[in-house]
Amino acid sequence: MNSVTEIFGSMVFNDSVMRSRLPKDVFKQVQRSIKDGRRLDSAAAVVVANAMKDWAIEKGATHFTHWFQPMTGITAEKHDSFISPVDGGKVIMEFSGKELIQGEPDASSFPSGGLRATFEARGYTAWDPTSYAFIKDGVLCIPTAFCSYTGEALDKKTPLLRSMEAINRQGMRVIKLFGNDDVTSIKTTVGPEQEYFLIDREVYEKRKDLIYTGRTLFGAKPPKGQELEDHYFGAIKSRVASFMKELNEELWKLGIMAKTEHNEVAPAQHELAPIFTTTNIAADHNQLTMELMQKVAKKHGMVCLLHEKPFAGVNGSGKHNNWSIVTNTGVNLLEPGETPYENAQFLLFLCAVIQAVDDYQDMLRIAVASAGNDHRLGANEAPPAIVSMFLGDELQNILSAIENDEPYGGKEQELIKVGVHVLPKFPRDTTDRNRTSPFAFTGNKFEFRMLGSAHSISGTNVVLNTAVAESLRQYADILENADDFETALHDLIKRVIKEHKRIIFNGNGYDDAWIAEAEKRGLLNLKSTPDCVPYYLAPKNVELFTRHKVYSYSEIHARYEIKLENYCKVLHIEALTMLDMVWKDILPAVSAYSKSLTDTALAKKALSAEIDCGFETDLAAKISALTASAVEKTKALEEAVMEGKNIGDSLEFARYYRDVVFAAMNELRIVVDELETHTSSKFWPYPSYGDLLFSVK
Repeated sequence: MNSVTEIFGSMVFNDSVMRSRLPKDVFKQVQRSIKDGRRLDSAAAVVVANAMKDWAIEKGATHFTHWFQPMTGITAEKHDSFISPVDGGKVIMEFSGKELIQGEPDASSFPSGGLRATFEARGYTAWDPTSYAFIKDGVLCIPTAFCSYTGEALDKKTPLLRSMEAINRQGMRVIKLFGNDDVTSIKTTVGPEQEYFLIDREVYEKRKDLIYTGRTLFGAKPPKGQELEDHYFGAIKSRVASFMKELNEELWKLGIMAKTEHNEVAPAQHELAPIFTTTNIAADHNQLTMELMQKVAKKHGMVCLLHEKPFAGVNGSGKHNNWSIVTNTGVNLLEPGETPYENAQFLLFLCAVIQAVDDYQDMLRIAVASAGNDHRLGANEAPPAIVSMFLGDELQNILSAIENDEPYGGKEQELIKVGVHVLPKFPRDTTDRNRTSPFAFTGNKFEFRMLGSAHSISGTNVVLNTAVAESLRQYADILENADDFETALHDLIKRVIKEHKRIIFNGNGYDDAWIAEAEKRGLLNLKSTPDCVPYYLAPKNVELFTRHKVYSYSEIHARYEIKLENYCKVLHIEALTMLDMVWKDILPAVSAYSKSLTDTALAKKALSAEIDCGFETDLAAKISALTASAVEKTKALEEAVMEGKNIGDSLEFARYYRDVVFAAMNELRIVVDELETHTSSKFWPYPSYGDLLFSVK
């Protein structure tokens, strides 16, 4: 077997490959394009395309595709072969500069939120040279942005790239004020931790709900779940270990730095964490990671479940978005420094994040909203639906000292004057990590823990990047015009702490008292997707994204419509699946079991009138009553689905599905789950929770 160093990046058209295959002047052009966002001229694109084609063919590729990320949340690709016909019935392998830079897939069947009519099919993909091309399944994949004929973003990558430009533009204004003349760009970095479930493929294929919806719509609680806490960080089963080994190898071939893997809390649940990389590349890598998890699992006779809550009663799966800001010189701007000036810079960027999270808590909540994640947020395995920040005791005390003009570290110390008297080196924080905080500072980064496991990380990081860019814009406007920079800096940091400290909470986010406290502070508690999505169109949010040219108004409104439409479609499919399972499988099975019980009772009575048939008759009576209730609840769900068909307004429709359809689904589930506990496993038509959660031996 090849070593990790040999296989790592072997299927990626990366810097080392380009350096060896491109003329020096073209290589330099590509590097400038990657680092500074400069456009590659057409002549250089031809050279790059030819080198890329030759390299891909040597690796066994016969086709290429513009790999993009539409607003479905997954990736899309249309394969074209390198083959071009020539005289004499022969073919040659060609790939032009134009084909590298731009493609034209059909845009009509992707979600557009009204940006495109069905008959308006044209869409364009544009090469993103900052993300390396790679080979997957014998196809050269070229990461691209996707937009409409009229220029609107139809994907998740285009706004992400725009948001990175926004934070770079505003961050550079601030960083120059601190004398960092060697810095030429600022980027955000992300390391997304990915949680997932692995179950045996045979049991998966016997569950209609898992096949159609990705989660179990019915399922009685098993005798054993996660109560013993014996799965978390436990020994990895050999079958899972084999899967993880192959997954790592496939990820490493694509240059994805998979680093840490372990068992998570729930049975059959696991986690994979990568090393940090630039945000748009991290988004690409995470999409590939989810795709490969599902592909490799099938090869090992398993299915990878990425739904946020595939099993009621045990922990769901999240995705922790570890986010930071770095300069091209390698300085992490969220890392406390060695000198007072470095720490003043750190404090200002920290304040930018604090203000951004407070000002745009609604947008951060929207960024993680989905029908699936609504099951998870607010439960004891996930952060609450209320956005707040954890800073730790040491940093909190420093900010309090600055806000209140008090000495830090005892009466003998002088007052902190930012930029002059800031502690030469911040003390190491002695606070334990807060796993209940949605947005926790962890030393040199923030861990945003509200994302669902199936989410693309692009939407969340668009909000983070743009919101922090807005804070930095305001700071630059103030400081660039200040007569005394240090005084203005101190006053600015003090004011931001005072005005936005309500968002900082270092306590237990699971405590009911926090909900009341958050309400007193004026923080939003947006419990469901229909609760939060209307904030998309709040004037302050529209102004934020249009000011920084991340979204136009029409692009914002499109995403508002898509979010609501997806929510309703998911619940609609789940409701129809429940009806299908109950009418076709569960009620007939229960009826057969009930008949078996009564037949047994009659047979016993035929042998002797004195034989006790209490077990059979009592159980048959109980099942009969539950069956009648199940029929009633099933009909109610059918009616709820039918009555919602005439609702035209998307927000009203989403609220109806939440309040009426989803409520009817929950009522039906309660009865059916109780029926399962009283029905013989020989008759019950689906594998139980125990079968599913402990299926991988």
